[in-house]
Amino acid sequence: MDVEKGLITFESLKRNCVVLGLNDMGDDELVWMLMEGDLDGDGALSQIEFCILMFRLSPGLMDGPKQLWKENFDHPPHHVNDHQVHVGGFQ
Repeated sequence: MDVEKGLITFESLKRNCVVLGLNDMGDDELVWMLMEGDLDGDGALSQIEFCILMFRLSPGLMDGPKQLWKENFDHPPHHVNDHQVHVGGFQ
């Protein structure tokens, strides 16, 4: 991120390519990324625009969290002998 602007610019993206794993991308591909993710037309990416772009370009990114949700929360509530269970003084 460009510290002064608080945005991801072409220059900041280019400067951090290796850290981001984008070292194989050329300048034209980096410009395409910025254009693709730039929702407000300011020529740079905010943190929100960057996150949206990453989700769009990496649809499998949420597979792990989805599986964890299904394993831990996506099931009917448990009842103990069909009585209400009181936890910590709450019903």
